[in-house]
Amino acid sequence: MPAENEPLPASQILFDDADCGLLLTAENGQIERVNLTFCRWIGYHRDELLGRPIQSLMSLDARTFHQAYWLPLLQIQGSVVDVKFDLMHHDGYTLPMMLSAISCEHDSGVFHELALFRAEGRPRYERALLNARMLAEQHLAKHLKTRRALDIAQGKLRVIHAATENRALFAEQMVGIVSHDLRNPLAAIKMAADLLGRGLLDAKQTQVLGHITHSADRAQRLVADLLDFTLVQVGRGIAVSVQPVRLHALIGQCLEELRLVFPGHRLIHQALGDGEFIADSDRLYQLVGNLVANAMAYGAPGSEVSVSSSFEDDRVVLSVHNHGTPIPPELLDNLFEPMIRGSHDNAELRSVGLGLFIVREIVRAHGGEVVVSSSAQAGTTFTVTFPRS
Repeated sequence: MPAENEPLPASQILFDDADCGLLLTAENGQIERVNLTFCRWIGYHRDELLGRPIQSLMSLDARTFHQAYWLPLLQIQGSVVDVKFDLMHHDGYTLPMMLSAISCEHDSGVFHELALFRAEGRPRYERALLNARMLAEQHLAKHLKTRRALDIAQGKLRVIHAATENRALFAEQMVGIVSHDLRNPLAAIKMAADLLGRGLLDAKQTQVLGHITHSADRAQRLVADLLDFTLVQVGRGIAVSVQPVRLHALIGQCLEELRLVFPGHRLIHQALGDGEFIADSDRLYQLVGNLVANAMAYGAPGSEVSVSSSFEDDRVVLSVHNHGTPIPPELLDNLFEPMIRGSHDNAELRSVGLGLFIVREIVRAHGGEVVVSSSAQAGTTFTVTFPRS
């Protein structure tokens, strides 16, 4: 056995610091192993107990009871439980004990493993066990309550998920309705307006026909924005089909068409540098059209709008600039969210607030970013940056 001042392995420390007395005795009662708890109880050092018969520590009545009752019972059935007897303390007084023991066979013989409790400490030990059991039952009840709450929450989530799927399906169906039932009539209106424009018309008729064409164009742009918005909301995102484009020529063609849409406004194009660029040309048309329409709506009446396209080392930059009332600072952070609008100087160009949202989604689909700066002195500039690759 290791000396008491030597470091002990973890298992030996647990053995020595147990709340009960633990002993290992030979079949004849000789103590082979004893923990420090038992040693402290009866006032002996461990070395004084090792090799000593446990019977020598018992009172006279206890030795008689040991020989006549619980030792034969231990030999017959292999265990005894809750045997009460007295031990003699080193100082001569008795200590009431409760003992439970089992008999174990080993290669070197039969041994008895004894666990002893001080009789006055047994109720405290039992109360501790009862408290531990009650605490475990409370934790179990709490766990079951949490599990039931989790099951209820998961059920609600399944209902919400099903409702979300139904809404997404409805939105997709609405996309089909808008695509077929609105775009086709608008195309027919434009075609009819073009045919009427080929005939001889007086000034009043030409003006009315221009209003029809302009309104049809606005309606088509609105339908396109609503379609893209719906696709983003149902999680599909804006689709792009990229291919090599001649950026400056594409922007120039787009501005030529926009000059027809916004007669009486000056549109200036600045082209800087050159190189290869991969993008969706139709989406670029839509992007520039939305930014220019926004500039026309919010810019000062009669002021020019400048559009620049430039090639830099590793990026392509598009910008649209206008003068006029600056964007309020409180709107800048959320300007690209849907349904966000500022105060229009041109009320006839008022929209539902999807144009800049669509711009942001087109830019994101190309792996780029869009920012805005606005002040009374410098005007308002939307800057779109695309990676060259």
